Amino acid sequence: MTATSPATDGHLTGYGTRPYRSYVLTALLIVYILNFVDRGLLSVVAPVMKPELGISDTAFGLLTGFGFALLYTIVGIPLAQFSETRHRVTIMTVCVALWSLMTALCGFAAEVTVAGLTIGAFWILLACRVGVGIGEAGCTPPANSLIADYYPPKSRSTALGFYAMGVTLGGLLANLIGGPLTDAFGWRTAFFVVGAPGIAIALILRFTVKEPPRGYTDPPGTVRRDKVSFADGFRELASKPSWWTNAAGCTIASFCGYGISSFQALFINRTFGLSAGEAAVWVNAPAAVAGSLGALATGFMAERLARRYPNAIAWIPGFGMLICVPFYALAFSTDSVGVCVAALCIGGFAKFGYLAAQYTIAQGVVSAQVRAVSTAMLLFIANLLGYGLGPLFIGALSDLIFTLQVADLGAADLTRKACETAARKALSVDLQSVCAIAHPQSLQRSLLLTSLLYAVAGGFYLLTCRWLRRDMVAK
Repeated sequence: MTATSPATDGHLTGYGTRPYRSYVLTALLIVYILNFVDRGLLSVVAPVMKPELGISDTAFGLLTGFGFALLYTIVGIPLAQFSETRHRVTIMTVCVALWSLMTALCGFAAEVTVAGLTIGAFWILLACRVGVGIGEAGCTPPANSLIADYYPPKSRSTALGFYAMGVTLGGLLANLIGGPLTDAFGWRTAFFVVGAPGIAIALILRFTVKEPPRGYTDPPGTVRRDKVSFADGFRELASKPSWWTNAAGCTIASFCGYGISSFQALFINRTFGLSAGEAAVWVNAPAAVAGSLGALATGFMAERLARRYPNAIAWIPGFGMLICVPFYALAFSTDSVGVCVAALCIGGFAKFGYLAAQYTIAQGVVSAQVRAVSTAMLLFIANLLGYGLGPLFIGALSDLIFTLQVADLGAADLTRKACETAARKALSVDLQSVCAIAHPQSLQRSLLLTSLLYAVAGGFYLLTCRWLRRDMVAK
């Protein structure tokens, strides 16, 4: 491989040969896909797993959201700082192996008794999810830092848009693999099968991806510091208003997106009566494909329009999230599964452009030594408030609406657990009728109300345009 000097043309050509850069980007995409396959599998198996555990929508929201996001966000910042000065590929290798192992262990979640103390399956599963979160914290910050050193500024939005497809492609594979496996062999087997390949992928990553020099793609004359403290990095972020409006936009989008995706399979199951596998393959998978194409298209269009419209990376996703709102409203209010699928696909294509934008902006407005910290801070805010609270909010709102509905229908003592598929058969005909109304509608209305917040996220991305040209370092 022919190396180039960052002092001459590294900022024009990137690190390594073009085919090798493409290989590295593809390898990082595969790791990111695996990240979201393991993360999203819990939502795919929910129609089977949730009734077995007998938990409320609120508890499921805690399991999919805050229980995962808390340590994911807390560990992410020190790992990002560590990756500013240490071997980024090695950090990612260890983290991939860890989260894959913990994913497989989720399949062993069962009630156990230790020293006379009985620990329920829910708590075992929650502990495993915390382990997955710790491992996944070491993925995106070093990966973004690597991409910034492999790709020059002119090509970075497309590269990061390609990488960002891991979010939706991971969701796609979680559905295509996890859904049918759950229907055929049960939800525990799905965790075993999905978690196992990660160890091999971690080793391939370690021995085939090279660590590039830091700041390799910076323009000539760029001042480089060997080490940047978190305080210095935060001061640099504080001086960039566009960084904060970008963070606000992607946090609200994450709040909606992670919340909706966590409960989408349950919504399809309750509203249309589809099994976990049917919901995954017929509804969730097409929506994930559309979202992947939307993320890639945003990066591609922004790069092509950058010369004439430098703020395109912000206003394209801004308008996209405004456009998606009526389609999500249609998806969560229709009685037709076909209309629901079509609306989810169009809405997903329109909104997922923010995935490319959030990383491109976060990388572009800071110096090379702060890139990993910038990404970690962005993920800290977006995941703690968005991923952590989004599913919990939808679950709690769903349970609240359920309680109000059953009381209004004259069955105040009816519980969510009693309305789950198997338990409902033991109820009287009148109570089964109440379940048939309140059980699906409570979640439906919760999702519908949450999806309206995408308009607020879009507004923040449009506001980002006000400062982006001034703040941008990578030009």
